[in-house]
Amino acid sequence: MEEIEVFLAVVEAGSQTAAARRLGRSLQSVNRALSALERSVGVELVRRTTRQSVATEAGLAFYRRVKPAFAEISEARLEAANRRVEPSGLLRVAAPILFGATHVVPAIAEFMARFPQIEADVNMSDRPVDVVGDGFDLAVRIRELPDSSLKTRRLGELRTVVYGAPDYFKRHGRPRQPSDLADHQCILRRTAQGEADAWRFRIDGRLTTVQVNGRFRTDSTTAAHAAARHGIGVGYGPFWQIRDLVDQEALEIVLEHFEAPRTPVRAVFPPSAIPPAKTHLFVDLLAERLKLERL
Repeated sequence: MEEIEVFLAVVEAGSQTAAARRLGRSLQSVNRALSALERSVGVELVRRTTRQSVATEAGLAFYRRVKPAFAEISEARLEAANRRVEPSGLLRVAAPILFGATHVVPAIAEFMARFPQIEADVNMSDRPVDVVGDGFDLAVRIRELPDSSLKTRRLGELRTVVYGAPDYFKRHGRPRQPSDLADHQCILRRTAQGEADAWRFRIDGRLTTVQVNGRFRTDSTTAAHAAARHGIGVGYGPFWQIRDLVDQEALEIVLEHFEAPRTPVRAVFPPSAIPPAKTHLFVDLLAERLKLERL
């Protein structure tokens, strides 16, 4: 590793003298390390002159192969060292309002109990946040993410289901396929993007959007669940939000065989080389907790 580090510095700095300055080593030790590497490889990697050092053809090929490998090994060593550090300081987390309150805050409570030197600052918002610009250690996001420089880790995935009260289904029958929803009252949600009156299903292996209608509209998740519970109509949304009502038999799931692909839950980090110990240890804990949940 030491010899490869010297070789990379010589190629990038353009001379052994500049590489020695960059590494904080003597010129003699740089020259010895470079020569030792060439002996072990069995080929000249750098052609030296009094003023500069230029990679040979073999040296350039070697550089292209070892540069990313060296970076990966260095990052792995730093990460391993990080895990020995007791996490401390302020952990800044952004999360969606309902999911954050239900799943993220309990994880933070366990994390703070486990590591007394941790403080937490939690931002709850359903609007996208600027992880880097707003100074967050991580953000929890529930959606597909566009390509970006941010690092991500998949934490789990969420079901989206159709549900209704047993009494409603006794009166109106259970839909057997998504097209049957045309004959049902559907609970419509207003969002920042407009009315969510198009529900997604997987039909014959293809993702299909079905238009729905109903007499009840709301911008509140809680109100939508209450409307379904009181038999106003059929609802559509994340399973984790109604799981307790299903367990209590206040709501029933229908059209399970047509559920759309599950929505990923991800932790998003700033594009720094290695997240600090407090960040990756908290994400480890959150991921383990979500594995045990019915999402």
